[in-house]
Amino acid sequence: MWKNFKLNKFLLLIPLTSLMFCFNSPKNDDEKMQTIMVSVKNTLSYLHYSPKPINDAYSKDVYKHYFELVDPAKRYFLQSDMDEFGKHETKLDDYISQGDLTFYKLTIDRLYQRVDEIDKITQDIFSKPISLEEDDALTLEPKLKKVPTNKQEQYNEWKKYIKYNILQEVESMNSKEEAQKEKKDSVQKYKLKDTIKLQVLTQDQKIKKATDEVKDLVKDTFTRFKKRKKMDWFTVYMNAYTEVFDPHTNYYSPKDKEDFDTQFTGKVIGIGAIIQEKKGNLYLGALTIGAPAWKSKQLSEGDKILKVKSKPKDDAVNVVGMLSDEAVRLIRGEKGTPVTLTVQKKDGTTKDVTMIREEVAIEDTFARSIVVNSPNGKKYGFINLPSFNADFEDAKGRNASDDIKNEIIKLKEQNIEGIVLDLRNNGGGSLTEVGDIMGLFMDAGPYVQVKDGNGKIQPLKNKYETPIWTGPLVIMQNELSASASEILAGVMQDYGRAMIIGSPQSFGKGTVQTFVDLNRFLNTEDDFGSLKLTIQKFYRVTGESTQRKGIVSDIQMKDFFTYAEVGERYDDFALAWDKIPGAKFQKLNYFNIQALEKASADRMAKNSNYQLLLESAQWREKLDKEETITLNINKFNELMKQRKAQIEKFKALSKFENGLKFMMYPKEIEREKKDEAFKKKSEMWIKNLKKDPYLQEAMNIVADMQTKS
Repeated sequence: MWKNFKLNKFLLLIPLTSLMFCFNSPKNDDEKMQTIMVSVKNTLSYLHYSPKPINDAYSKDVYKHYFELVDPAKRYFLQSDMDEFGKHETKLDDYISQGDLTFYKLTIDRLYQRVDEIDKITQDIFSKPISLEEDDALTLEPKLKKVPTNKQEQYNEWKKYIKYNILQEVESMNSKEEAQKEKKDSVQKYKLKDTIKLQVLTQDQKIKKATDEVKDLVKDTFTRFKKRKKMDWFTVYMNAYTEVFDPHTNYYSPKDKEDFDTQFTGKVIGIGAIIQEKKGNLYLGALTIGAPAWKSKQLSEGDKILKVKSKPKDDAVNVVGMLSDEAVRLIRGEKGTPVTLTVQKKDGTTKDVTMIREEVAIEDTFARSIVVNSPNGKKYGFINLPSFNADFEDAKGRNASDDIKNEIIKLKEQNIEGIVLDLRNNGGGSLTEVGDIMGLFMDAGPYVQVKDGNGKIQPLKNKYETPIWTGPLVIMQNELSASASEILAGVMQDYGRAMIIGSPQSFGKGTVQTFVDLNRFLNTEDDFGSLKLTIQKFYRVTGESTQRKGIVSDIQMKDFFTYAEVGERYDDFALAWDKIPGAKFQKLNYFNIQALEKASADRMAKNSNYQLLLESAQWREKLDKEETITLNINKFNELMKQRKAQIEKFKALSKFENGLKFMMYPKEIEREKKDEAFKKKSEMWIKNLKKDPYLQEAMNIVADMQTKS
């Protein structure tokens, strides 16, 4: 949950003025990291919604969390390392206050040392025969794993890890082979043209091929690790400190902040191409139709990138062996400026291609709608909102509320009789967009209450006076619907304006964050990154917090996430649930919840596909909780055989279709003729919508709202 947050000058006057004169411009990375540490500590202490005392107890929490971030599977450090590190367990509070890099340098230098050693260990493992006949087992649950006491134990652990990956590769080959056999049998049975390529390998051949693939994978993993700069690990170190305050308070390096802004606004200035990394080389992935790379007519998916020239007067930079995110930053730049890529084509020729950077929209960020022709003969509208996106920097930039408004207008032109708004998997975004979207569906009124760290409570009201859709409305949510999604679903539920359907409860993120640029407190022009800081909690108009508890659906339908540990309530450092006095608001009476709930429950009880889906979800969750797995190939194959027999029962889920008919808008049909990428995305989107059992029930409910209200 984000908002534009202007720091109050009076608030900063006493506690933070000292920060502005503490540091001169740093001369090297060490001084920069020291400056960041103290700045983060002071910003947390003075501006966080619920600041923690920086003491030994805090230090212990940071210490534990740090190793959960750096070595969660306990594969890199030895017990002797942990014994040495443990001497600092209660000193991390002092280190952040003083900008002391002792612990950070000790652990990261040791990490790189261990990675070099383990790289040699794995090379040694692959240089010898690897037996898959031994009765070995790998511990899967990190909490049950112990740190290796010596290098031999570490060697054995990596050997087990490698065996497990080889067995998985062999199983993948077996599954592909079986699928190809089925296709070939079907083709031959119906006397169709046989174009199915089927290569049957012996088990020994599969093991050899799998071993080679895993060897390449492990080698590539270590190569990438060693290319990673130590400053990147400093971000991890800082987040161990910040996330102990609460899980949504994070340190962002300048490049991490740039990536966040790109996702949040849904746009990037570049050439419109995905950059893929394969075995140490960079390649062009899919090209966005209409973007500079596509318009050049000289670049293709699969071209190897050799050099990038960011500016006309700069030398071209050799990107062979570079990490993909570093190359991406060379390619991105200011709108209207040239960038040159030197690429090797598939025929071996080399070519320089110069393009002018443009704004490329990430369309998957934005709202999209479609008309649904229901079996009852009526038309309904479906709107998917992936994010509460907003562009605070550009007045002409896109935002979620304007997009939703445009989609509603398009749907109304098609004479739809109800709307289903899908907020599933929507992790939130701009707080102000919630009120603007609410105003599209109902009259003005408070939509949320926010409380700051001083206890001041402020109700926020939407600004629209005249809604543009007053008909039946259903909002879909799941366990990954969070923050802004929960505010919108909660206020529509509290007013009685919409039926909330989906998972028993949403994610449970009831906090507001803002970005604070650290260099604003320092006497320097350098970019020290930003702190995404929790500054407020939000509450429903009823006064209840959504923190940890989320929004409870009016009509509950379980899914794959229901049986997993997904949600704020599972985080050790999540802020607590509480309640404040409710705001004044006028309850509406749009429908009869009890009647709608009963009708839905009757349908879902008879829905064999839904019952099978729940059984599958419970079975998969049981698998996820398995603590160990055999590394004996015969036992492993038998285990996979048992799992496949169980999966066979669930195959019907992949064949399910909900019977709904979808109708695209005339303008989109025309766009498909010119935009191949848009056409493919639309086809995939509609294909997935047809397989969605929850959407089927959502349409039943929105239809019932007309008859049972």
